[in-house]
Amino acid sequence: MSAPQTVLALDGVTFRRNGIEILHGIDLTVRVGEHWALLGPNGAGKSTILGFCGAQTHPTTGTVEVLGHRLGRVDLQELRRHIGHVNPRHPLRSDLTVLDVVLTGFTGTIERQMRWAPTDAERQRALDLVELVGLHDRLDARWPTMSQGERGRSLIARALAPDPALLLLDEPTTGLDVAAREQLLETIDGLAHGHPDLASILVTHHLEELPESTTHAMIVADGDTVAAGDIGAVIDSETISAAFRHPIDVAHDDGRWSARARRRIAV
Repeated sequence: MSAPQTVLALDGVTFRRNGIEILHGIDLTVRVGEHWALLGPNGAGKSTILGFCGAQTHPTTGTVEVLGHRLGRVDLQELRRHIGHVNPRHPLRSDLTVLDVVLTGFTGTIERQMRWAPTDAERQRALDLVELVGLHDRLDARWPTMSQGERGRSLIARALAPDPALLLLDEPTTGLDVAAREQLLETIDGLAHGHPDLASILVTHHLEELPESTTHAMIVADGDTVAAGDIGAVIDSETISAAFRHPIDVAHDDGRWSARARRRIAV
């Protein structure tokens, strides 16, 4: 059986900012249908790595290939149209409805593009995606009055609008309460079943925020890879403790991960 098609490949990637190297030879290969978690403490380099994955940043050295195209040899604007990006800090300022937010996924813009109108097929796909993320009864809800959970789900639908091959989720549960977080994670899990060829990368520093559908994990710290591979082989107490520089007990129960600081026994 042939190996699954490669969606993303980082090979020996380094990155320097203001003369300081903040990534030190990162390797990462993501294939069709794989769902990766990018884990690590604040300042580990997760957002920088995601910038390469989203064709937003060029490496200082090494190579990055996204959807078969090497950065530096491809029209980045065209490449980004095939990458869905979910950012909870989405800088929308107007009062677009849920449907309007999803429709901006077709134009790749924050606001509705002037003198642009969706085709019947695009409008129907947007409606189908609103249904998919469970917001069919909130179709006309407007951005300023949406809850954080509703915003997150509408942004997932927006990212899926152009039928991307790669979906990037940058700390998508930021600011959510427990109920909204669980609803969003259920939505993400549903994508694995409804879009089996879609590859995804989710960035977080909380194990509790990993969807059940996560298949692989990459753990980074101080710009280096601590571990990467199948999630069951990568995430354990020893590895997480090393990455976060604190004794942490990791548990896996009914498909979900959790972590808590190891109790110190008083002497």
